[in-house]
Amino acid sequence: MNTIVAIVGRPNVGKSTLFNRLIQRREAIVDSVSGVTRDRHYGKSEWNGKQFSVIDTGGYAVGSDDIFEEEIRKQVQLAIEEADIIVFVTDVTEGITPMDTEVANLLRKVKKPVFLTVNKVDNAMREDDAYEFYNLGLGDYHTISSINGSGTGDLLDEIVKLIPEEEEVAADELPRFAVVGRPNAGKSSFINALIGEERNIVTNIAGTTRDSIDTKYNRFGFDFNLVDTAGIRRKSKVKEDLEFYSVMRAVRAIEYCDVAILVIDATRSFEGQDQNIFWLAEKNKKGIVILINKWDLVEKETNTVKEYEAMVRREIAPFTDVPIIFISTITKQRIFKAIETAVAVFENRKKRISTSKLNETMLEIVQNYPPPALKGKFVKIKYCMQLPTPTPQFVFFCNLPQYVKDPYKRFVENKMREIYNFNGVPIVIYFRQK
Repeated sequence: MNTIVAIVGRPNVGKSTLFNRLIQRREAIVDSVSGVTRDRHYGKSEWNGKQFSVIDTGGYAVGSDDIFEEEIRKQVQLAIEEADIIVFVTDVTEGITPMDTEVANLLRKVKKPVFLTVNKVDNAMREDDAYEFYNLGLGDYHTISSINGSGTGDLLDEIVKLIPEEEEVAADELPRFAVVGRPNAGKSSFINALIGEERNIVTNIAGTTRDSIDTKYNRFGFDFNLVDTAGIRRKSKVKEDLEFYSVMRAVRAIEYCDVAILVIDATRSFEGQDQNIFWLAEKNKKGIVILINKWDLVEKETNTVKEYEAMVRREIAPFTDVPIIFISTITKQRIFKAIETAVAVFENRKKRISTSKLNETMLEIVQNYPPPALKGKFVKIKYCMQLPTPTPQFVFFCNLPQYVKDPYKRFVENKMREIYNFNGVPIVIYFRQK
């Protein structure tokens, strides 16, 4: 499970610039969520072989540049509750402001790592000016310039020292499901309908030190673990419909699960926050099942189901090979189908295909439908194999991998999905030099 690093601070100190630099440190690792308007606030990064998630809390704050101190207090409080590491960004050109002092007062009480970062330090004079920030009482600080990148490498070196090594996951581990979605979509109602009032708990399995827990259940003949991140923390002091709160919760749950069960409110459209959570799961290579809840409240017309499903698939394109199930948590309609499908997606996610079988089927396809020639040169694909990764990833070896464009990669992916059934599972296909 990845560590969450939250960037906090008042407006206009360079939080978003630092965020962009962190997630773009290495091009191969840049994995910020795409396809939605609010995607710039969440990203994946890697440094010295350790992966972590970065959240720019400022992107979720309500208001304009003259944002109220109360909103800053909210976002810092949420970071305190939800993040593992906090980066507090200040501006050397403005010195310590009352709002900086307010944030520092909150952070001094925290038992989590806090990196005081003084931004816009791009010359020797400003290095001297930065000494003032010792007065915030947070200890040593890091001077950076998020625009030109100076100092960010040293900051990252210190951050990743606190990130534990990834633990090996047992191959026979039970599926871990996380129920995610925007507030009031029916997540709690689905969980109650799924596990019943008696909460048929078999055993509790402690999660990481970062306040996650798996609870093992046996329902409808299936054994599975339900990831519970919110239930074991104290209630937030901030109202739960705040977007940043729910996105932070979703990040935590998604990174710890195998399959994300995304609950959508049928009485509303597939909105930006739904898209955000979907792409969080997709970019983390998690299995995905979409549940359309409250279907009993929708006025039915001819083809209503087909129309709603088509709308959702348009919004999640190009990754549309995802099961969509219409449920009602009130009547418990299709609750069994939902968990049955989640188990099937879990099995698809750990599917292994032998190299001989893969070449037997896929080489014929790529030879009959080769990539388009470019500049008079033809791409010749020699063989393919599945990589030994936890999630389905494949590599095709050829003479000119740089000539293979995205449309052809999607063609190959679609053929693999037709043949091998990776429903609900993101797969990755690489073309490499042979």
